[in-house]
Amino acid sequence: MNSYLLEGIDYVAIEKEVNKIIEKEKFTSSSLSIYDMEETLLENALEDLDTYTFLSDKKTIIIKNIDSIKYDDYKSDFDHLLKYIENPSSDNLLIIEAKKLNGTYKITKELKKKCKYIELELNSKSFIKNELKDYKINQNTINLLDEYCMGDFTKIQSECDKLKNYKFEEKEINEDDIKALVTKKLGDPKDLTFSFARSISSKDKSDALKKYRELLEYNIEPLGILGLLGSQIRIIYQVKLLDSRGMRDKDIASTLGEKEFRVKKTRELIGLYTNQELLGLMKKLADIDLKIKTTDIDPNTEIELFIVNL
Repeated sequence: MNSYLLEGIDYVAIEKEVNKIIEKEKFTSSSLSIYDMEETLLENALEDLDTYTFLSDKKTIIIKNIDSIKYDDYKSDFDHLLKYIENPSSDNLLIIEAKKLNGTYKITKELKKKCKYIELELNSKSFIKNELKDYKINQNTINLLDEYCMGDFTKIQSECDKLKNYKFEEKEINEDDIKALVTKKLGDPKDLTFSFARSISSKDKSDALKKYRELLEYNIEPLGILGLLGSQIRIIYQVKLLDSRGMRDKDIASTLGEKEFRVKKTRELIGLYTNQELLGLMKKLADIDLKIKTTDIDPNTEIELFIVNL
C-alpha cells in the first residue's frame, strides 16, 4: 500500500513526515505534484493519478486540505479516489493531507481504513508555551496570542520571536504586549463573504452579524461589504439558472467569466434559495445601497437591520 493519510495542523511536522514517507517508499527521484483543495479541484488530482507520464517512472501526488471539501458536494470524485486507493498504481505515491478530519463521516472512516493513517498532533497553545518557556506568561496571554494568530504556526513562530526580542530584559510577556505588538490575523475575505452569504441563506442572524462585523475588521466600508454580498448573491442566482439548463461547471465558469472552483463552491448554496428569494435579496440590497447613498442614515445600522429582519 503506497497511499497515506496525514492529519495535523502543524505544517512543519506534516512536511517532515511527507519527506520521511517519500524517502521510505524510495520515491525521492519521482516527479512531484501538489493539489490544494482550497485552490483547485479534486478531479485534477484524480486525472493526474490516472495518467501515465513519460517524463518519470514514478510520481508523488500530494492532495492538501482534503477536509476543506465535503463528500456530499463531490461524491463522484471521492468515490473515484476510494476506487483508485483500492487498486493503486505502483508507480504512484499518494499522500493525502488534512488539518482536522471529522471521525463521524463515512468518508473519513473509509480513508483511514484504506490508507496508512498518521496523526500528527500539536496544540497551538502548547506550542506557544514551549516557544516562550523562558519567559513569564500566564494562560490568558497565551490564549490571546493564539486567538490573534488563529492557530497559524508560522505566524505564531514569528510573533513569539518578536515578543522575545522586545521583552528580552524583563522576561515577562502580558496581554498588553500582545495588543501592542501582534498584528491580528484575518481570514480570506472571499471565504468570509461566502460564509456570510451562507449564514444569510440559512437565516442564522447571530452568525451573519458576527461575519459582518469580522468583515468590518478588514477596513472595508459597509458599502463595500454590501457590494461583496450583492456580488455573491448574483453569482448564486446565475449559477442556479445555468445549472437548471443542464450546464456543467466548466461551461458555467466560461459563461460567467469565473473560476471553475468558485462555480463548484457556489453550487453548495443554490439549493438554499428559490429564484424568487434570490431576486428579492438582490432588490433589498439595491434598495439599501440607494438609501445609504442618498440619505444620512448610518450604513452599519441599515445593514444590521437587514440581517436582523431576515
